Amino acid sequence: MSPHIQQTLIDARAALDALIANEATLQSIDAAGTLLADTFKREGRVFSCGNGGSMCDAMHFAEELSGRYRQDRPALGAASISDPSHISCVGNDYGYEHIFSRYLEGHGRSGDVLLGISTSGTSRNVVAAAEMAKKKGMKVIALTGKPGATLGTLADIEICTPGGKFADRSQELHIKVIHILIEAVERQLFPDNYRG
Repeated sequence: MSPHIQQTLIDARAALDALIANEATLQSIDAAGTLLADTFKREGRVFSCGNGGSMCDAMHFAEELSGRYRQDRPALGAASISDPSHISCVGNDYGYEHIFSRYLEGHGRSGDVLLGISTSGTSRNVVAAAEMAKKKGMKVIALTGKPGATLGTLADIEICTPGGKFADRSQELHIKVIHILIEAVERQLFPDNYRG
């Protein structure tokens, strides 16, 4: 067996153990889950965005809320900013750094929430989205991988999951956090799904 297989899993476990031991980050995750649930209670909407793997995570987050996570329940108003026609139009006409902020300018409302995902915490288009969200009176949850990054400083709630030298460890923690957030929303809005 190739030695890197086991070492990769050991590294991933170490990153997860570090997250489990970080009480402040766990409290941020809890606060973010409550913010999301309260937003849906008020019939607000939740938008998510990111680049590359983080866009995939943003899409996964939204579809689990608007679709189905573990059990049947009503759909929730979540959408990822990932429409190719919007992205190519705005990227062409205004520049790639505006693809998310322009969407929020048109769709975001006061009381809505943005989940901005960036392992570096410095992605210009995600930072611009957070700035637009604040301008629109929205709350911002930042899911980052490096403490002290620009995106985190703009957020109402930052969830920072450092995973080491490369982005993949942080991304693995991000998907765990995303699943926890979805479960937190369901537990608050649909408690019957978690009884028995």
